[in-house]
Amino acid sequence: MLQQENRLAQILMPSGKITAETLNSVMNEGIIQPYETCQKLIDQGFISEEELLKILGKYFNIPYISLKKHVGKNLFIENISENFMRGSKFVPLELEENTLTIAISNPFDDSMFDAIKMATGYEVNICLAKSEEIADAISSDSSSMDRIIEDYDEGSIGVNEEGDVDHLKDLASEAPVIRLVNLIISRAVELQASDIHFEPFEDSFHIRYRIDGILHDMESPPKNLQAAVISRIKIMSKLNIAERRLPQDGRIKLRVQGKQIDFRISSLPTLFGESVVMRILDSESITFDLDHLGFPQKNLKSFENLIARPHGIILVTGPTGSGKTTTLYSALNKINAPDKKIITVEDPIEYQLHGVNQVQVKSAIGLTFASTLRSILRQDPDIIMIGEIRDAETAEIAIHAALTGHLVFSTLHTNDAAGAITRLMEMGMENYLISSSLLGILAQRLVRTVCPKCAVPYVPDSETLCEMEIVSEAAESLELVRGEGCEYCADTGFRGRSGIYEMMMIDDEIRKLIISNTDSKIIKNKARSLGMQTLRESGWSKVKDKKTTVSEVIRVTQVE
Repeated sequence: MLQQENRLAQILMPSGKITAETLNSVMNEGIIQPYETCQKLIDQGFISEEELLKILGKYFNIPYISLKKHVGKNLFIENISENFMRGSKFVPLELEENTLTIAISNPFDDSMFDAIKMATGYEVNICLAKSEEIADAISSDSSSMDRIIEDYDEGSIGVNEEGDVDHLKDLASEAPVIRLVNLIISRAVELQASDIHFEPFEDSFHIRYRIDGILHDMESPPKNLQAAVISRIKIMSKLNIAERRLPQDGRIKLRVQGKQIDFRISSLPTLFGESVVMRILDSESITFDLDHLGFPQKNLKSFENLIARPHGIILVTGPTGSGKTTTLYSALNKINAPDKKIITVEDPIEYQLHGVNQVQVKSAIGLTFASTLRSILRQDPDIIMIGEIRDAETAEIAIHAALTGHLVFSTLHTNDAAGAITRLMEMGMENYLISSSLLGILAQRLVRTVCPKCAVPYVPDSETLCEMEIVSEAAESLELVRGEGCEYCADTGFRGRSGIYEMMMIDDEIRKLIISNTDSKIIKNKARSLGMQTLRESGWSKVKDKKTTVSEVIRVTQVE
């Protein structure tokens, strides 16, 4: 004890911060370890931790640093566990060649330095930092997937999809599982993903994010965590954790990164376990404004004129994920006013619209599109939105609603605008009813926009010019852009999406063709002769405006 007292006296007393009496009073409490004595001096208010560390740093020739500048920069080092870091109060900061820099709060623990050298094989360089900042840095570091997985007791998680339900509930309620799922969700929100896919395979468990319409493989947990992760998501969304044979649907409302976000959950039994998809519905980030959807000025004016009509049907067509719902919501938002009653029937309701009566379809109890529409017409609406015309009954009610003085919005899954007319006829709708009720058809797709941070100009080659049907004279002054990839766009070269549109107005000439049961190709050609721009032509316009790339337009459109 005398040896320890003399050593601490040599270190602390020259600073004038600690007197011999103070040191003796603390040492007499039976504390013999130098670090514990130092902690007692701090706890009893004789000296601050920062002052003490600066004194220790000067004595041992170790720099004192603030870890606030290193938040998020700490490292994952193989063979160094989070428990070891917490117990020894250190965190790795930097690795250069064979030298590992760590921050510590206890410079007296020589055995800890030797353990790190043996575990890693690196030489160790030391800095001093506050114990609280070290703990915060370890917590930040532990948010990596590797750190979280490391916290599991491997013997307790070797459970498959057929495992005991109570055991699955216990696993799903463990802190590491919760942190892992939260990490996956927060990363998806940060990357502006629209969907998270949890996909089970025979020997692996994959996680993929859909970002700007494209799926990207992400860091995934090992296969033996599959049951725990899926169970956690099902518990969060109030699904039946014991039911693994039938598909289930649910919703979650979470606060992520300071924003209130809705998640729509779908589970599907597959050969190697349940596949789960989480649709991210960020109502705080999305704006339903026609001016921000990427409409060319001519199409925007035509569409705004359409939605201002008192009655008739307006259709939006395109495949799943082409932005049809966003366009319809933006249209409703534009015309929503106190003197209009708007009712929607949707499956599912993705976003809540202020001042709009929204009805969720529930086929299991008989609340279908058709049955809901009949009731809606007795609610004295001015404007009706039908999520999708799926069958003849729904189409018939929609047409009769339009003919009796209602403005009806809906969607169809067709490749182009003219194809919607053929689809309605195939459903058994009379051509004279279609021509009388239909106001216009908007076909649309979404293309990724070039990242503004890493966009670089280039001169297109002859093959690209041929694809765009540009003659050589016009090509001399043509300059396009493409993204090289950067941190802002996660090295994809794209950031965000914009719409390309095919706007077909149903005028008298088009009505005559509908009445005569004309083929959709002839109707399309007639519309083009009247000034309609096709989807691909709309895409080429965006390429020339340096908004997107040739490959994007080719990806989402078909040859005319």
